[in-house]
Amino acid sequence: MEAQSPILLFDSGIGGLSVLAELRKALPQAPVIYAADLAGLPYGEKSEAQIAARVAGLLGRMSERYTPRLICIACNTASTIALGMVREVLEVPIVGTVPAIKPAAAMTQTGVIGLLGTQATIRQAYVDNLEAEFANGKRMLRFAAPELVEAAEAKLRGKTPSPEAIQAAADGLKAMAGSETIDTVVLACTHFPLLEDELARHFAPGTRFVHGAEGIARRIAHLTKGQPFPVDPSSRFVATGDMQTAQELLPMLKTHGFQTVEPF
Repeated sequence: MEAQSPILLFDSGIGGLSVLAELRKALPQAPVIYAADLAGLPYGEKSEAQIAARVAGLLGRMSERYTPRLICIACNTASTIALGMVREVLEVPIVGTVPAIKPAAAMTQTGVIGLLGTQATIRQAYVDNLEAEFANGKRMLRFAAPELVEAAEAKLRGKTPSPEAIQAAADGLKAMAGSETIDTVVLACTHFPLLEDELARHFAPGTRFVHGAEGIARRIAHLTKGQPFPVDPSSRFVATGDMQTAQELLPMLKTHGFQTVEPF
């Protein structure tokens, strides 16, 4: 293992920056390549077959080009659909991002948990299995809020996230039968924690919001324990799709330690 071998963080957009923030706390010395599949955004409105083929294909090519020590799929939709397939075809450790149902179930006092995700994520058997394993005896209400992806991307571009999108997501979850006693909300998309403050205004005081970024960072740190890291780690941001659109992200990306945007 070479010290300069990067950790590859992969997401459909820039929501995975919420994972990157926790990773840098856990492993400040790790070199990172953040790969944003802007050409494929949004994943949540694609079919399972489309997502699986796209994620596996891109990560295969990225693995060849960048030779990462570890890949993190920093996207709930991609992870719940393609994680198993990618692990089968790539000989590199793969860490996925899955809805934080286990900690939410341990945290709730009322036994009623809300879950906000993309359309593709909330319908997955993977999520059914997590609920059955960790939230047995609890009630989990799922609501698809794909418009929050665009709202989060807008916020990171320095724009005001759509108040209508945030209102619609909160109202949709709260309109479900039994939602009156929700005290914990799982943010089941890496974009959504970027809107936690905006969402919190639409829920009862004391409602807790849970996502998996901190746990993912701990898992990556565990899997890379004892490996050599460079004295001066580098960070690179690569993106698919239109580079003019990607370059618009650069002012925001500089605040996260990226100096350029490279095409993939």
